Amino acid sequence: MSIRNVSANGLLIPALGQGGWNIGDKPGAAAEESKALLRGLELGMNLIDTAEMYGGGRSESFIGEALRGVPREEYALVSKVYPFNAGRAKIFKSCEASLKRLGTDYIDLYLLHWRGDVPLEETVFCMERLVKEGKILRWGVSNFDTADMEELWAIPGGGNCAADQVLYNIGSRGVEFDLLPWLRERNVAMMAYCPLAQGGTLRRMNKDYLRDKTLLEIAGRHGVSVMQIMLAFALRLEGVCAIPKAASAAHAEQNARAASVALDKTDLDRIDAAFWPPSRKMHLDIE
Repeated sequence: MSIRNVSANGLLIPALGQGGWNIGDKPGAAAEESKALLRGLELGMNLIDTAEMYGGGRSESFIGEALRGVPREEYALVSKVYPFNAGRAKIFKSCEASLKRLGTDYIDLYLLHWRGDVPLEETVFCMERLVKEGKILRWGVSNFDTADMEELWAIPGGGNCAADQVLYNIGSRGVEFDLLPWLRERNVAMMAYCPLAQGGTLRRMNKDYLRDKTLLEIAGRHGVSVMQIMLAFALRLEGVCAIPKAASAAHAEQNARAASVALDKTDLDRIDAAFWPPSRKMHLDIE
């Protein structure tokens, strides 16, 4: 099974990775979640996303423990810093704490989780310093809309941003109108969180997607599940990386199979008719 790569300002990452939200929160689920991560690696989903916010560091610690013994070059780590920790006074300690919890010497992609009160100029300066120190390979942002990205780009060093992680799924498509084209033009990867529509203000309940007639018919045509169709929909776009969470090895296998589902024009036209693409600028959906 082959998963194509996406360029994040020169850093190649798989178009399909693994999410770390809520992972490690339930001790009883630890064994299955660990197996899911390792199975995902075997299937080529070697980009693993987490954040210092997730479980107050539990996600990072769990991932670090699960990957202990796996050669570092076999996976890439994404973590995120709180906006109130993203200045000179705190970001270096935050990064060191994340490194320690993850059990690694460097983070492949370090993101500002969302905009806060710390000036972007200061955060960019700190990110660039972390790159020079070898603590991180690249840096990026999360939950930045087009205007935020334009402001970032005007800052010295801002053009080194490698990725923007935003909510994107079949029911939350606003970024297709202007943000995604803007990112593509500048070789910035768009990382899609909640690609299976687990969140967002435009969502319907997840169970409604599972019984949607259009999605059920398309899934039946391809011999896969509705969830795999939804994931394939996110993966269809150039420059987009999706990071669904898997709670079991079987779930990881299902996610990986979505990378080989090729939606044709008929499929996409039907999806557009049921889940309209944006025809105007929309407010950035955030969960």
